[in-house]
Amino acid sequence: MATEPILAALEVSAVHGRRMASSNVLFDYWALTKPEINFLIAMTAAAGYWVGSRAALPHFPWMPFLHTLFGTVLVASGAATLNQLIELRYDAQMRRTARRPLVSGRIAPSHALWFGVLLSIFGVVYLAISTNAIASLLAALTLLSYLFLYTPLKRSVLI
Repeated sequence: MATEPILAALEVSAVHGRRMASSNVLFDYWALTKPEINFLIAMTAAAGYWVGSRAALPHFPWMPFLHTLFGTVLVASGAATLNQLIELRYDAQMRRTARRPLVSGRIAPSHALWFGVLLSIFGVVYLAISTNAIASLLAALTLLSYLFLYTPLKRSVLI
């Protein structure tokens, strides 16, 4: 009896075949970007932009604001993806992270690497073109420090 829902799910996935497979792949890449965390990053960037803006609401620079948010989310998505690649061995050991697309083998590590690198580079370049060099430089420095300082050091500090 307990296996009936599982068997029913398998039958449904077999019937829908290719359509489910392509939507699952898109969902897996979406999950690699950690959208819940990126929402918080976007909210923080939006609040910082709003507070730092000198313009009153009727004259608020909406397009630069949206460009900043988009570029920031791209870089953060790339960082989240690359972080999961770096943490792959540890994520496989924890119940909370064991079902992630990379750990479970639904996305190949080489594909995640390219996806993360492309998101990161595109985000940094997008910020340089659409906003300014300082925003782009800060995003690149944040990305690098997150991947190469915070991620490896959190293991040595916590242990």
